[in-house]
Amino acid sequence: MAKRFLLLLLPLFSAILLIAVTVAESETYSKRKPFGVHEPESFTHLHFYFHDVLSGDKPTAIRVTNPPVTNTSFGVVVIADNLLTEGPDPSSKEIGRAQGLYASTDMKTLSFTMVFNLAFTEGEFNGSTVSMYGRNPILSKVRELPIIGGTGEFRFARGYAQAETYKLDGFNAVVEYNIFIRH
Repeated sequence: MAKRFLLLLLPLFSAILLIAVTVAESETYSKRKPFGVHEPESFTHLHFYFHDVLSGDKPTAIRVTNPPVTNTSFGVVVIADNLLTEGPDPSSKEIGRAQGLYASTDMKTLSFTMVFNLAFTEGEFNGSTVSMYGRNPILSKVRELPIIGGTGEFRFARGYAQAETYKLDGFNAVVEYNIFIRH
C-alpha cells in the first residue's frame, strides 16, 4: 500500500521539482544583462558653444524652405552641420558638430522645433553622440530642450539642455549650451 502511494506521488514530486528548477533558472537568466546593455549610473554636465552660420562664405546651416507667406517665419526649415566649440569664438577648440535640422513650427512666436545629434569629435566623449529634440523659443533668454538619447558613452541618455543666445549677428548666432545628462 505504501509503495502504491509513493508511486502515485512520484509524478507530483517530479512536477514540483521541474517547476522549482525552471523558476530558479529563469531568475538566473533574467538577472543577466544582454550584450551591450549599459546601466544608467553616471551624471555628466557638458558646456559648449553652438555656432549657427546661415550667411557668409562658409555657412554651416542652409535654409531649405521659405515661408509660404512673406510676413512670417512659419514653415522655414534649416538643415545644419554646426560647429561646437569650447569657447564662444569660432576659432576656439572644436569639440564636435551639431548635425540635424530645425523648423519654424509656431505661427504666433519665433520658435523652432530642434532635431539634433550632438556628435563629439574630441576629448573623453570622442565618438559619442547626444540626441536633442524639442521646442526652442529663440527669443526667450534661456530655453530648455530635452535630451532623449545618445550613443557610446551616452547610451540611454536622458536629461535636458539649457540654451542661451550668446551673440546674434544678422542671421548668424552663437548659442551657449549647458547640458545635464544621466546615462
